Amino acid sequence: MQGDTDKIEFQEPFARSLAASSRMWRRYLDLRFRDLDLSQARWNVLFELSRTANKEVTQVELAHSLGIEAATLVRLLDGLEGAGLIERRPSSKDRRAKTLHLTKAANPLIFRMKEISASSRAEILEGISTQDLHVATTVLNRIVSRLENLSNGQNG
Repeated sequence: MQGDTDKIEFQEPFARSLAASSRMWRRYLDLRFRDLDLSQARWNVLFELSRTANKEVTQVELAHSLGIEAATLVRLLDGLEGAGLIERRPSSKDRRAKTLHLTKAANPLIFRMKEISASSRAEILEGISTQDLHVATTVLNRIVSRLENLSNGQNG
């Protein structure tokens, strides 16, 4: 059972490193996006909407994908809508729901955000091999999958 002891010994440092890297990555992007006058919460919403641009995404679905409460998202959306960056439209699938869409005015901002994000990724990941990135991505995807299963009450 030496393998289990070794595994347990590395779990806490791994978890701390994972949390720290995620927090520091977001903080770094937040600093880079300051010139765009965007808070982390706002740029996160805009990025997620840009990823789902060809789909109907409701406020509830967006809140779920961002891991935030719907009430928190409503305030963010109100501000983004007031700034002319998003619009709410009636859903074609559910009359009670509204879908979210980026406006044409958001396009230059999204383009700039993607440029900043790409250059930041290149800076942050410089010197890390493609093979290491592949292994890390595989591990992180397995963690995400496990967390989704645990959050849904499954233990598989």
